[in-house]
Amino acid sequence: MEKPIIQIENLTTSFRIKDHYHAAVDNVSFSVNENEIVAVVGESGCGKSALALSIMQLHSKDRTKMEGAINFKGKNLLPLNEAQLNKVRGKEMGMIFQEPLTALNPLMMVGKQIEENLDYHTKLSKEQKKTRTLELLSQVGIPYPELTYKQYPHELSGGMRQRVMISIAIACNPDLIIADEPTTALDVTIQAQILDLLKSIQQKTQMGIILITHDLSVVAEVADKIVVMYAGQVVETGTVREILKNPLHPYTKSLLHSIPSAITDKSRLHVIEGIVPSIAKMDRVGCRFKERISWIPEEAHEHSPELHEVETGHWVRCTCYQHFHFQDEKGEMITHDIT
Repeated sequence: MEKPIIQIENLTTSFRIKDHYHAAVDNVSFSVNENEIVAVVGESGCGKSALALSIMQLHSKDRTKMEGAINFKGKNLLPLNEAQLNKVRGKEMGMIFQEPLTALNPLMMVGKQIEENLDYHTKLSKEQKKTRTLELLSQVGIPYPELTYKQYPHELSGGMRQRVMISIAIACNPDLIIADEPTTALDVTIQAQILDLLKSIQQKTQMGIILITHDLSVVAEVADKIVVMYAGQVVETGTVREILKNPLHPYTKSLLHSIPSAITDKSRLHVIEGIVPSIAKMDRVGCRFKERISWIPEEAHEHSPELHEVETGHWVRCTCYQHFHFQDEKGEMITHDIT
């Protein structure tokens, strides 16, 4: 039986708004094994990035309360202080941030920014650090490492900046990478290149990857498992094949049917009603997705929705999935075939 690199158990991250704490990540549990890519998907505001930053513990401590456990290589990270966490972050656990232009220092050469990570976590000499940095730039597919080493972030394209971010994340050969929307604002061709690069690095190093994305269409060729989040909760999880071939939760089905390439020519593109509720105004009782599928009767939902294992390793929240169907504007039931 595979031993997880990281096991997240009942993780709840709450942010203080005025005098009250509100959970943006609500009782989330999943694991990532060695040589495995787990994609966390959902709309903006579903808690994906809050989850990523929670795992790295990069939220402001004075406005955040975290409960549960983040067991990384057998040790719970939550009780660790900042100095202890800094020995893990960047070395054993790396992160690729969503916006490389804002994550990178505009006043520092690219090569020096990669070397900062090596400075903190290794005892390499100046020459060894530069050699390692050039190796990393070459490894992530940058054609002229010596030139790029001396450039500043604004001199690079979006795809090149993202490759630099990846080189920083993998500099110390971590066991786990968290990639938060790594293809945001990149064109389709560059998106595919970045995803292929991550997959290639993962296969060579056997590291685990948590891939945060709002786009289910990007995970089919890359991920091994999918965790679908809605309003801070996990609503469905399973292997890529199970989720894409047999989606069960109404939210998962709605996401899939909102992808133009995922529906047949005769089917109508589905638009999900409403928006993700804000954490301060969210109704915490009952199914959190029910307001967006108003044609499904109240009795179809659980009062306190739980995750149910419908097949081995395939979990879905709330019984409403058993009664769900799509509805057109006239109130008639319609069906889609995405298989």
